[in-house]
Order: sequence, then structure tokens, then C-alpha cells
Amino acid sequence: MGAQKLSGPDDAAESQQTLSAEIETIETEHKNAVAAGKPAETQPRLDYPPYRSSILRHPTKDPRHTDPETIELLSPAFGHRDLANLESDLTIQAGGEPIGERIKVTGRILDGDGRPVRNQLVEIWQANSAGRYIHKRDQHPAPIDPNFTGVGRTLTGDDGSYSFTTIKPGPYPWKNHHNAWRPAHIHFSLFGTEFTQRMITQMYFPSDPLFALDPIYQSITDQKARDRLVATYDHNVTEHEFLMGYNWDIVLTGANRTWMEEEDDD
Repeated sequence: MGAQKLSGPDDAAESQQTLSAEIETIETEHKNAVAAGKPAETQPRLDYPPYRSSILRHPTKDPRHTDPETIELLSPAFGHRDLANLESDLTIQAGGEPIGERIKVTGRILDGDGRPVRNQLVEIWQANSAGRYIHKRDQHPAPIDPNFTGVGRTLTGDDGSYSFTTIKPGPYPWKNHHNAWRPAHIHFSLFGTEFTQRMITQMYFPSDPLFALDPIYQSITDQKARDRLVATYDHNVTEHEFLMGYNWDIVLTGANRTWMEEEDDD
């Protein structure tokens, strides 16, 4: 008899077909509700069953009030002197050039009325071009790039603009279900004047075939709201024989605000 394959922790996991059917059902229910006159859901559902871990970890009680002044006594303040210019270029932070497609991501941070948010601390983190994070919990079989840290930060200008030069991240597997893959994305963290104002979101790339399969992306049931997470290719940002350019604005408030995630999302 041939060698028997040992079972692993993912063997009993649900299939993508099962998850996709649940996603489609929720999508249809949302469309029918909107057609019946209910407002569109522009923010993610905290309890979204296809995103399996949200079933157990979503909030079940009302938020508790804290004293912001006490918290802010322990929070640092950031200024231009705290950030080096090189921190916004993730391709030159290590000893050599990282592997992958070099890109520039630029845009503006705006409030709900379209006004620029100045001097906003913007941080990003991402996987490398092979879909691997430099993190002890990321152990899937993809190479680590020794010349890519995957983290950067900058401050917005007077017009609310920001810019990062980096490497286009690759998709990566995760444990939500069998053969689950996350679309390529970059995490964005934004600070206001205090740490209690921190907001986190994700930027995606156009035409990713994994969009329809991803429960985190699909937890926003309104298509227009999902579209606001996707950057636009911008040939005016693209540089001749050097990099590809993308534009992505972040709206902090109002009906068209950008989705912000819970801090422990993948």
C-alpha cells in the first residue's frame, strides 16, 4: 500500500464554494433591502458569518466611556522632526533593492466636506511581493525579502496629500476556510491629534480576482462603499521606466467616508 497522507488542521475546513454561497445570499438580501427603501450599508458588518472569527469576537455590548484626557497624558505627539523623509520610501530602507513591482501610492486625506486634513500621521504596512509579512505569526511557505521591511510613514501636506513608494504586495493565504486567500492590499493607519483618534483601513488594487471570494472585503455589503477601498491606476503618477502609479483618497467622515477596520483584522 502507498504512504497514507496525514490529515492536517485544514482538511475539515469549509470550502470556498460554501463561503461564496453565504456571501451571495447576504449580498442578495442587502440589495433587496435597499430596493425596498432601506439605506445602504456603507460600513462593514461586525458580525459577518462568512468571516468566521467575527462570529465570536464581534462586540455584543454597548461601548464603555473612558476619560480621553487621562489617556492623552500618556500619548506621544508627532511633528515633522519625528519623521525622516526616507520613511515614506519602502524601497530604500534596507541594504539593497527589494524584489517585486515598484509602485507609488499617492492621494489625499479629506474630511466629509472635501477639506484637506493637514499634518496627519499616515502609516502603512504590507506583505512583500510574495505575500509574506515579516512577522513571527506568518509562517506560510513564501520567501521573506531581506531588503523589504513592509512598513512606512509620512505626514500629510497642507493640501492633505501623502505619497509612498513601495513594492506591490502579493496575495496570501489565511485560515478562514480551505484555500482562502486575501486580495493584495496595503494597510493604512491614520492618527489625528491623539492616539485615541487612530483609524485603520485597507487599500486594494483594481480588478483583483479575489474580491468576490474574500469575506473581509465582502463584509461591506454595499458595492459603492467597497469600490472606495480600491485605488485607481494613475498614469500621471507612473514614472518612465521606473514605477507604476496609483491614486487613493481617504475620506474620514460623512456619507462617503472610507471603511475603517477593527485593529485585529488581517
